[in-house]
Order: sequence, then structure tokens, then C-alpha cells
Amino acid sequence: MIDFECKNNDKTLRYLFFSYFCPTFQTKLERLESIKLLKDMMEENEMKEREDLFSKAVKAGKRTYFFDVKSTKNDEKYITITESKRRFDEGLQRFFYEKHKIFLYKEDFEKVSKGLADAIKYIETGEYPANYYDQPEPRHFEHTEGESHSEIDSAIDKWFDSLDK
Repeated sequence: MIDFECKNNDKTLRYLFFSYFCPTFQTKLERLESIKLLKDMMEENEMKEREDLFSKAVKAGKRTYFFDVKSTKNDEKYITITESKRRFDEGLQRFFYEKHKIFLYKEDFEKVSKGLADAIKYIETGEYPANYYDQPEPRHFEHTEGESHSEIDSAIDKWFDSLDK
């Protein structure tokens, strides 16, 4: 196991890159740990580039949800919602966290909030929203013989455009 403090500095990055490209100096487990550490450091560096303005963790059973408000370089705010679940890797014989992330941008807040509220209301009451049956039916887009990808792309675009109406 790699036993050094994870700091984003040149010496650590050089070590990790060298370790990755020269695997004979490491066991498979050490190499996997080096790759994970490198990814974590790169993600940490990327996150530092975006300013964190607000953060809220919500524990919900075996999951934890993180609601983070961040700011782009142009000072536009957005939300990241991260679902984190603790899992066990049989191969490595250790726990890890599986994460799923959604980015919500300011221009989508109203529509996403309404969609979430409608879904929650349906679960709680069994009632469909007033405009539920006015929405176009979802379509499965499969490639059929003689149909070009541009025709499929066009059909998908039309279906998505109809959702905005």
C-alpha cells in the first residue's frame, strides 16, 4: 500500500506517473492504488478550479447525497448532486465509494424542480400531474435497415423539442 500523504505537488505527481508507466516496480494492487490516487488528485485539482460556495450532505440509509453549489470561471452558479454508496470490491478485498453525479444549471432549475415535484407527488398520492397525458410518449430509437443515423438523430431531436412545449 502506498503510504504517503496525498498532496497535490509535483513530486507526488511525478511519482504517480512514473509508477503507472513503469509497472514492474509495483504489485498489481499498488498500481491500482496509484491510479486511484492519481485520479483522486486530478479530480481534487479540478474541483479546486471551481469555487465551492455551498455544500450540504444528506444521509439517506445506505446512501449519502451531496448538494454542492459551485461557480464557473464566469461566475455562473450551478448545482452538483452526488449520490455516494459504499461498496465492497471482492478482488481488492476492500471498500470503496461508488459515485454518481448530476450537474444542474441555473436555466434548468425550474423544469427539473417541477419534474421532481410531479414525480414525488405521484409516489405520495398516485395522482398524475394535470398535463401528464399531454406529453409525447417516449420513443425507443433503434437503427433499422435503410435508416440513416441522421434520420434517427433528427427524430430524437424532434422528440426532445416536443418535450419543451
